[in-house]
Amino acid sequence: MMGFYFCTITTNSHLFKVNALFESLSQINPNCTLFVLNIDASKATEFKNKDRLIWIDLDEIKSDLSGGLVEKYKHDKNKIRWSLKPVFLKYLLEADLAEKLIYVDNDIAFFGDYSFLFEALTEFNVLLTPHNYPRFTDTKQNWLEANFRVGLYNAGFIGVNKKALDLLDWWANCCLYRCEKNSWRGLFDDQKYLDLVPIIEPMTLVLQHKGCNLAEWNRDVCIRSYDNESQRVLINNKWPVVFIHFNITTLKCFHNNEDILLKPFYDTYKNWLLKFKPSFDMNSEIAGTNFWPTLKFWIWNFLNTLNTKLQ
Repeated sequence: MMGFYFCTITTNSHLFKVNALFESLSQINPNCTLFVLNIDASKATEFKNKDRLIWIDLDEIKSDLSGGLVEKYKHDKNKIRWSLKPVFLKYLLEADLAEKLIYVDNDIAFFGDYSFLFEALTEFNVLLTPHNYPRFTDTKQNWLEANFRVGLYNAGFIGVNKKALDLLDWWANCCLYRCEKNSWRGLFDDQKYLDLVPIIEPMTLVLQHKGCNLAEWNRDVCIRSYDNESQRVLINNKWPVVFIHFNITTLKCFHNNEDILLKPFYDTYKNWLLKFKPSFDMNSEIAGTNFWPTLKFWIWNFLNTLNTKLQ
């Protein structure tokens, strides 16, 4: 099976982002395949006649584990999407649809050569990307602590090969146990479990390439710069941009003309979104994103101040 195999999970409301993801993958290398699991039952006509954009029905991957996850989280589509990642990955590998496989969230887009990721899966069984949150002890300590609340690795990306099947079973069972944000229990949906992966699977590679999984949250660690000689953006004066995670906070960052050096990538991504959803409106997409981050920081700051006074 030659080529580059990716997969993602979506709902009908985010199909246009899936198409943008596929567009980004195809423009870099047409020899790529994207498997799509839509937890909403109906097939979308926009996926027809695209040989390398392959629809997988939820019924096709049914097992006791997938059935248990869907039943447990049937009232929360986000939890279904998150918890089905390891099940979907395992299904595709066991069905011999891929030997090496990379899961990415549907709000990711690629802008640079990704072949090295699959080369790494020849030697390693699992690939992870760190969040690269700020980890300073004198400023932004809320981000330092976020590493331990939210998780060291971003669950929007994981690469695996067939030797990782047992690990995928473990991750799926963790999600069946609990898929929730609960700092008291040390949990953050499907993501915090990934902290244990390099211990459980020694053949795990934590990607040091800082051009992978760029987002608003890692601007302080993954420093953007422009290299005049190569006429391209580099990260930490070394790494080219490979893929960007366009979650809501990242979109808001670009929309507000922050992260200027990466703004051209955002403009390209926005054009892809508009191509597949002409009615897409960025103002509506990011509306209301100020409230929760501000509230969370206020609570953290209040508790930190209170704890200091009690010491």
